[in-house]
Amino acid sequence: MTDTGCSLSAAARELGLNRRTVGKYARATTWQDCVRRTRSRRTTSLDPYLEYLRQRWEEGEHTATVLHQEIAAKGYRGHYQRVKMAIAPLRRGLLIDTPRERPPSPREVARWITITPSRRSLHAAEALRRLLEHCPELNRSHDLVRQFAAMLDTRDATSLPDWLDQLASSRLPALAGFAKAIREDQPAVEQGITTPFNSGVNEGRITDLKLQTRIMAGRAGVPLLRHRVILMALLRRRYP
Repeated sequence: MTDTGCSLSAAARELGLNRRTVGKYARATTWQDCVRRTRSRRTTSLDPYLEYLRQRWEEGEHTATVLHQEIAAKGYRGHYQRVKMAIAPLRRGLLIDTPRERPPSPREVARWITITPSRRSLHAAEALRRLLEHCPELNRSHDLVRQFAAMLDTRDATSLPDWLDQLASSRLPALAGFAKAIREDQPAVEQGITTPFNSGVNEGRITDLKLQTRIMAGRAGVPLLRHRVILMALLRRRYP
């Protein structure tokens, strides 16, 4: 992709990868070089050291601090608490378990749902699929969000009344309240869906102004603040 003139950022968005990862592979002569370089780095994953922890436990070393120091010398960069939690089953005579994956935060799940499915990374798509399988309410919310996104993509508000009825009957209080709020100003919402105009530019300028105010609060007078606001507006025009 980069040989055809595609930028690293565009390639990262297309592949659903981090920009640094794309840059690393783009600069490498072969993909094997990247794999070797990645394997040689120190890691925060405890998985490669679980067997070593088992062996050391059987040899009589039961101190988490010592075990953490030993695997840290071998390349482990994780925290001591993860080692302590990993060997906790051994203290009860159980088998050592692989540390559980950190559950996603509500903000992460909301981002996965609202982003276009084609732009989700493989990890996000798989994690969201598992969540939707185990949570019918979240699955219902996901379907409703994608229906609204389809209306925005096509700029067609014909199905908006039916969509609002689905929100009201979803038995989800937050969505039902959202439907009630939209109905109070439904003509404006329909205009927002069907026309290309939006208040994004104004909201961006307001955000810039608030940012400058917080940065300079108590540190400068009105003339300097005014100068920084004008400079920010100039940069926005030059680099939209």
